[in-house]
Amino acid sequence: MGRIIRARSPLRVSFAGGGTDVRPYPELHGGVALNATINRFAYCTLEINESEDIVVHSLDYDQTAQFSVSSTPLFDGNLDLIKGVFRRVRPGILPGLNVTLFTDAPPGSGLGTSSALVVAVISAISQYLGLALSPHEMANLAYVVEREDLGIVGGSQDQYASCYGGFNFMEFGGKSVDVYPLRIRAPIVYELEAHFLLCFTGDTRLSAGILKSQIENVEQRDTTTVKGLHAIKAITFELRRALLSGDLLTFGDLLNTAWENKRQLAYGISNPKIDEMYRVARKNGALGGKLLGAGGGGYLLIYVEPDRRVKVAAALQRLGATLSPFLGFIDSGAVAWENRLNVSTIPEGFQGGPWREHV
Repeated sequence: MGRIIRARSPLRVSFAGGGTDVRPYPELHGGVALNATINRFAYCTLEINESEDIVVHSLDYDQTAQFSVSSTPLFDGNLDLIKGVFRRVRPGILPGLNVTLFTDAPPGSGLGTSSALVVAVISAISQYLGLALSPHEMANLAYVVEREDLGIVGGSQDQYASCYGGFNFMEFGGKSVDVYPLRIRAPIVYELEAHFLLCFTGDTRLSAGILKSQIENVEQRDTTTVKGLHAIKAITFELRRALLSGDLLTFGDLLNTAWENKRQLAYGISNPKIDEMYRVARKNGALGGKLLGAGGGGYLLIYVEPDRRVKVAAALQRLGATLSPFLGFIDSGAVAWENRLNVSTIPEGFQGGPWREHV
């Protein structure tokens, strides 16, 4: 059996700050984000094959792409995100590979799946090549592949969240990202897990159009959008303080305030279906919440007292939402390892010795 490398990188929930990490806002004003990784992942497996091709198969999309190890893969709309990673590897440095990909959430869910998948592929390739990339280096490379090489519109918190793992406060400048891991006390983490509901709205979304609208508004100095981003930035600092101090009633209320501000940033962030789900959740006792990701669909994160969870969940299900069992928070970021569990051949240097008599 040839070498098998596996990697996984966590998905994330963003509490506040999303949108302030999307250029040109951070260059003009500085952006921030508060997020945490959850126990759902993007996975990548690399397995050496006997050809001179790299064959990529996405289980999520049921798509396959194939290209030679000695050439630079062409962007043609078929798994270009993954091709973008391999375009950053010098032709000929890798052998023929079978690459298998899947995630624990649907694409367009608002949980940062695309960036996490790119991070998982980078992590697996780094493991194969014996590179010791830091989380910051991996995140920066993932950002360059997505935003610069492929021109996909978006921010930078997802790549860094997936690489670092845990609860993080991030600051975004012109070309810099500073990540500040937060040491959240265990009882606070447990309380958050007890309070959160994860609600799938039934629709995934493509965020590019929404973000392009936001970018245009910022470039044109649209007062509503810029003031909204300023307000979200200020609330993100308040949320960090509430989280660190364990003031979770304020935390839930601030989530609501941040969402009300985010809804005003650009057309399409919310829609009547999402607004109704959120209104019904609040009517039945939810303290706050937000739509995860850029908007338009995906998951609603609802913050509700534990004794009202069942009531809120039932009301949302009547509107067609799907409630997911909540997720726990995890501290670890992207990891990669070599699968040697199925290797049964004993290396030559270990053939002799009295220990063999007891095997």
